[in-house]
Amino acid sequence: MISLRTLAGIASLVGLAACSAPGSQTGANGVSAAAALFERFSYEGRAQETATPTASQYRNPILSGYYPDPSVLRAEDDYYLINSSFTNFPGLPLFHSRDLSTWTQIANVITRPSQANFQGLRSSRGIYAPDISHHKGVFYVVTTCVDCGGNMVMTASKPEGPWSEPVKLAFGGIDPSLFWDTDGKVYLVGNDAPAEQPRYDGHRAIWVQEFDPAALAVKGERTLLVNGGVDIAAKPSWIEGPHIFRRGAYYYLIAAEGGTGDNHSQVVFRSASVRGPFTPYPHNPILSQRKLDPARPNPVTSAGHAKFVQTPDGQWWATFLATRPYRDGLYNIGRETFLLPVSWKDDWPMVLEDGKPIPFVAARPALPAQARPALPLSGDFAYVDEFDAARLSDAWIGVRTPAAPFHRLEAGRLVLEPRGRLGDLDGTPAFLARRQQHHIATVGTSLRFRPVREGDRAGLVAYQSDASHLFYGVTRMGQRNVLALTKRAKSDADSLLASVPVSDDAIDLEIRIDGGRMDFFYTAGGVRRELRSGVDASFLSTSKAGGFTGTIIGPYVWRADGADAPY
Repeated sequence: MISLRTLAGIASLVGLAACSAPGSQTGANGVSAAAALFERFSYEGRAQETATPTASQYRNPILSGYYPDPSVLRAEDDYYLINSSFTNFPGLPLFHSRDLSTWTQIANVITRPSQANFQGLRSSRGIYAPDISHHKGVFYVVTTCVDCGGNMVMTASKPEGPWSEPVKLAFGGIDPSLFWDTDGKVYLVGNDAPAEQPRYDGHRAIWVQEFDPAALAVKGERTLLVNGGVDIAAKPSWIEGPHIFRRGAYYYLIAAEGGTGDNHSQVVFRSASVRGPFTPYPHNPILSQRKLDPARPNPVTSAGHAKFVQTPDGQWWATFLATRPYRDGLYNIGRETFLLPVSWKDDWPMVLEDGKPIPFVAARPALPAQARPALPLSGDFAYVDEFDAARLSDAWIGVRTPAAPFHRLEAGRLVLEPRGRLGDLDGTPAFLARRQQHHIATVGTSLRFRPVREGDRAGLVAYQSDASHLFYGVTRMGQRNVLALTKRAKSDADSLLASVPVSDDAIDLEIRIDGGRMDFFYTAGGVRRELRSGVDASFLSTSKAGGFTGTIIGPYVWRADGADAPY
């Protein structure tokens, strides 16, 4: 395993900056007596499929775990990629690469509560489908904050930030992206309602409008480019994630079609004008897995939402999302980012012929290969965060925008001060998490916490949403302190799965995950024991929990009334 103390360039979670609860009493070393202390967080994961790339190959997915809706950008010899983050904070993870297949997170675009307020929002609202572009030394991110402001744009002089406050765009709908034409004009393209009464559920349209980069605003008339999808007579659903680019004599419009499930696909249209009319490719879709046998071994499903990028040698590549179910269409880790080359025939692009499976390994782009980073994002890997750096890694996220800071790093410990209760949409819980990036994984932590009042709790949470999550840790129940395992499966109440009395303040927790199964171990007083094995964790899958996110796992604390209690 690698320690995060060796990683360079670790950035701060500005919005979750450290401090103790106002007015709280403090115990030893100045730590609030209400706090929970976590001395490490460990993760080890491996894929369920066997895939061993050679030196000339890369491995799919290029970003494992909950990294959906990728948008890729080339700026000279550098490549940048950004993903949706919904109500997680910090938001909009941003990655850098020189070879398109080896990525390192360099920032989050949303790092300040002033940029986005997710209070009161469920886990699959918030930030949707960002797009990143670059022009004359300025980086632009356009995205949608669903139920929190609509379409907006943010800018930065360098991708590491800081990024500006968002500017709201007078352009309805979702999934905006920018197209910079060779004549100097800029256009915003996005998904919105059709120019008629919707004919069916999921009837949407793609629109374009000129964008003024100096004013950060749209201007002029808005033009309808696609009504419904490739063939409106077939009632195509949820045309979305549009991008326009130019190649030769044509403007190309690519978009996702078919919804976010197994019918997801990527389609393409072309036109001699940026405002159309756009003609659909006769052999759409250009990427889909929906015709393949769902019972095939190690399937990749739900492929779509692509964006293209061209390398210096003239080759085209597509980043896109897809999923890897562990069985029966179930996946807990969310939608992931994949990479494939784009071929061209008769001035039409093709990512993958319909009915052909997405490969787990493929030939690398013709770019100088990068060394495997200290903290990989693809393949099998492990890490330990000892909490001994000056700041948390950008990979740590919480749920909703914090109204007040709740964590700090101190003497090799993560100190969490109690805040909102998990499940209460009006608050932000004292919960920090990392993505589960493999179906086969082991997660662990060392906890020091003493519950005093009924309901006090601290430990690890595996979270899909406020209504679907699992808690494993120390709590007070029935006037005694216990190690408890509880779950919520599309519910507003906890269900107790197992418990055992504990007397030690310090305890090690371990969760072993294998697809839809979880086993739970703990070490107290130097003795390792099993609390419960064979727990059905499929309630954390997208098909059961709903929504668009993946499982995140990490430390959490809550006090029943927020009052301090001595250790």
